[in-house]
Amino acid sequence: MSVASDADAVPMREEAALAVVGRTPVSEVALHQVVIEPQRGWLPVNWQELWHYRELLYFLTWRDIKVRYKQTVLGVVWALLHPLAAVAVLTVIFGKVAKLDSEGYPYAVFLYAGLMPWEFFLKSVSRGSTSLVGNSNLVTRVYCPRLIIVMASAGSALVDFAISFAVLGGVMAWYGMWPGLKVLCVVPLAVAVPVAALGIGALLGALQVVYRDVAYLTGFALQMWFFATPVLWSLRAVPERWRLAAALNPMCGIVEAYRAVLLPDRGLDWAVLGISIASAAALLLIGLYSFRRLERRFADVI
Repeated sequence: MSVASDADAVPMREEAALAVVGRTPVSEVALHQVVIEPQRGWLPVNWQELWHYRELLYFLTWRDIKVRYKQTVLGVVWALLHPLAAVAVLTVIFGKVAKLDSEGYPYAVFLYAGLMPWEFFLKSVSRGSTSLVGNSNLVTRVYCPRLIIVMASAGSALVDFAISFAVLGGVMAWYGMWPGLKVLCVVPLAVAVPVAALGIGALLGALQVVYRDVAYLTGFALQMWFFATPVLWSLRAVPERWRLAAALNPMCGIVEAYRAVLLPDRGLDWAVLGISIASAAALLLIGLYSFRRLERRFADVI
């Protein structure tokens, strides 16, 4: 019996390696690596990458919806009770007691038409501002576009918006009101709300990763924002010379546009809507740019 020496083993290993790589020396085989680096340039978002991870956006949105209503007695009925209770209380206080102007419409319908997009905006921003901290394991352990986590928060709020829209139809039917075919304009307006919310939610979410006390400021700021938006009151109560300045609030023109397409015989102020959309687009760019600048620090400080 013969025992192979180390000298005999070396040629055998080289021959096996040559067979594996197709008769090419191992030292000449190029190793393929994927290197993930932060983006450079002025573009704040890699839209192609977001599209590549679109399935992740769907699963994160569906997960948020299931977690929210899991192990609840009433389930999605809570999405119906919350706006109805809010409309009932606010109608009594501001419609009956304070007697705020509702432009001749029933105050409950006037209020709900403005409250519906505001609630969509509020939930998108507040959930987006806490989404990164709440998904810290996803941020630190695997790679994905972190902006998708914020976008999923707006997606879950869209479900509540759809339910509240159905409730509004019932309230309007109770008062014998029908908006007509212009109700179809709700579809593009439903896109305007996430545009306004995404930039702010991304900015607040990124800041909250670095500075946790941003969570306390967010609630207070959104509460003040609510009273500065014509939800409880009509924009017509503002002097005409100040209406365009009020439209710098992105939700001002959006709320007014919702009322214009939902309430019969009500015109749309295109100037106010245009200024609000431009303001929302500016906030979106600022928020996405700030998000990208802070994103590289997430895994270190979260």
